[in-house]
Amino acid sequence: MKRPLLIILLVLVLDQALKIYIKTHFILQEEYRITNWFIIHFTENNGMAFGMQFSGQYGKIFLSVFRIAALGAIGYYLWTLVKRHAHQGLIASFALIFAGAMGNILDSAFYGVLFSDSSYELAKFLPKEGGYASFLHGKVVDMLYFPLVEGHFPSWIPFWGGEDFLFFRPVFNLSDSAITVGVVLILLFQKKFYPKNPTTIETV
Repeated sequence: MKRPLLIILLVLVLDQALKIYIKTHFILQEEYRITNWFIIHFTENNGMAFGMQFSGQYGKIFLSVFRIAALGAIGYYLWTLVKRHAHQGLIASFALIFAGAMGNILDSAFYGVLFSDSSYELAKFLPKEGGYASFLHGKVVDMLYFPLVEGHFPSWIPFWGGEDFLFFRPVFNLSDSAITVGVVLILLFQKKFYPKNPTTIETV
């Protein structure tokens, strides 16, 4: 159980350290250009990974409750994988997914209570006037932006002809990355992780 715990702790520490640094050193929409294709761009979202959202207060509550329930299910499944001595790659993949989900839940649950708003000035930790939102109504901090390819759709393409396009447009965080890496690993190695007729159980 030590290995998945180390993965979870490492992801959470790096994710939260970066988010807190961005939250307390950047104003909303401020950015720092490292290269033309790698930009630190501070934004916040009310919803899911890569900036997708549910609108309204009830949507936010539903999403927060759904996240917590999903985290519990993922955590239970991860525990059963460890108890079954499943493939270490599968365990590591679900540890990444669990850590990523927890990282974004921490933002949503506590950042509204712990920090002031970032719209016009640097956020303050535990402001005297209180945070910018109530429990479970915080916003997820995103900062990783990779506008790799910019251009225009050819005029002959239906609907989008002549319009600008940008790849990769979403701004995301380390938690989103951990979830994505975990899912991709499972998809790439599912035959190895879930053998149809396993004769031995690989534990290393």
